[in-house]
Amino acid sequence: MYAYRKMSPEQREYVVRLRKVRRYPWHGPPHLGRETAYRIVTGACYEHKCLLNTPARLAWFQEELLDGIHNAGIGCAAWSVLPNHYHLLVLLRDVNSFARLLGQVHGRTSRRMNQEDGSPGRKVWYRCQDRFMRSERHFCTTRNYIHHNPVKHGWVDKWQEWPFSSIHWYFEHKGRDWMLNMWREYPLKDYGVKWDVFSGRDGGSGG
Repeated sequence: MYAYRKMSPEQREYVVRLRKVRRYPWHGPPHLGRETAYRIVTGACYEHKCLLNTPARLAWFQEELLDGIHNAGIGCAAWSVLPNHYHLLVLLRDVNSFARLLGQVHGRTSRRMNQEDGSPGRKVWYRCQDRFMRSERHFCTTRNYIHHNPVKHGWVDKWQEWPFSSIHWYFEHKGRDWMLNMWREYPLKDYGVKWDVFSGRDGGSGG
């Protein structure tokens, strides 16, 4: 299992530096037109197994995922990668094309993890699901949800302790006061309840 809590301050500093992956979030308000809109996309490991189980593997998968998004010219307003699932807040014109892109990322990463773990043919990824952002409030609450996710699942106590998310860009470029105001203005309440039941769009199961 991922042991961030047990890492030394030097190790934590190292993995936090790894989150700087040559690109930064798009953080503008959502497009509410029909052609292009922000969506939260969630992908999960098969049976919720924690296959992204080391800091190195988390950093590598984050890089693979964001590289795919960046190379496709897709805007990403927020992300969080956890040991058994991930969330993205992305600006999409064609959801089906994006599902194919994720299928490629899932296939490529599952092959490597199965090779490393000596588990040929193991099913790594299950499904991905997406939800359309209906308003600026929905967008901002979703961004809070994504950044809060590592705390929700008990991996860390504070947002900024989790290296594998866009939270560090926001703290660096927007500041702590701005983040606190966003949290007060857009509280989660029951937002995201039962989202851990993955039954949505198949994004490619890979190996």
